[in-house]
Amino acid sequence: MADHDDFGTFLVGFFVGGLTGALVSLLFAPQTGEQTRTLIKDKAIELYDMASDSVEDSLTQAQIAADDAVKRAEVLLKQAEAKASEVEQQGKIILEKQKAKPAEPKSRKAAKPDTGGSEAAS
Repeated sequence: MADHDDFGTFLVGFFVGGLTGALVSLLFAPQTGEQTRTLIKDKAIELYDMASDSVEDSLTQAQIAADDAVKRAEVLLKQAEAKASEVEQQGKIILEKQKAKPAEPKSRKAAKPDTGGSEAAS
């Protein structure tokens, strides 16, 4: 029965506190409802404008970053093409040198001595 009384006391305190808070907020409201709605509308418009400006700034910065990335990629592509051409030329030079060298005879394996017995029979 004590648990039930504690819960009832809690509920009464909860409702009394809620009503007191609502009453105090109405008594100390600095403006009328119409003024509050106007203020909310003005703040909403201001926030919308700020968000729009922020989105436009972000899009502009993204476009600038994308353009910079494209330019950097083009520079890197030109550098890679130049390096590839350089490596190709070096490869051709090495290939020509290899073709110009006289063919070296392949090394023969040392002949195994004949132990067949032709010399042993004598």
